[in-house]
Amino acid sequence: MQEPTFLILTALAAEPAHGYGVIRAVEQLSEGEVVLRPGTLYGALDRLTEQGLVEVEREEAVDGRLRRYYRLTDSGAAALAAQVHRLRRNADAAAARLRLSFGGAR
Repeated sequence: MQEPTFLILTALAAEPAHGYGVIRAVEQLSEGEVVLRPGTLYGALDRLTEQGLVEVEREEAVDGRLRRYYRLTDSGAAALAAQVHRLRRNADAAAARLRLSFGGAR
């Protein structure tokens, strides 16, 4: 799973959000390292919707424009949990190797 996808799913794990809310949450979660452009985000949301990982929860009109709120599905939550487990396992393995090689100096 690519980092932007991981962060989008993470952003939606707490509560449903519209596109701009997801963009802000991803930027906060990544401490500014990942900044999604709207075109990139909506392409990813379309793909994640097709995969059944997110779904449109509701739509509302705001200032004459349609705002879609997306939410994580059960499948999306399971995929995110599996990725969290994989990342933890890999981080633990890396930390253990660093301790062996550098005596915990890093």
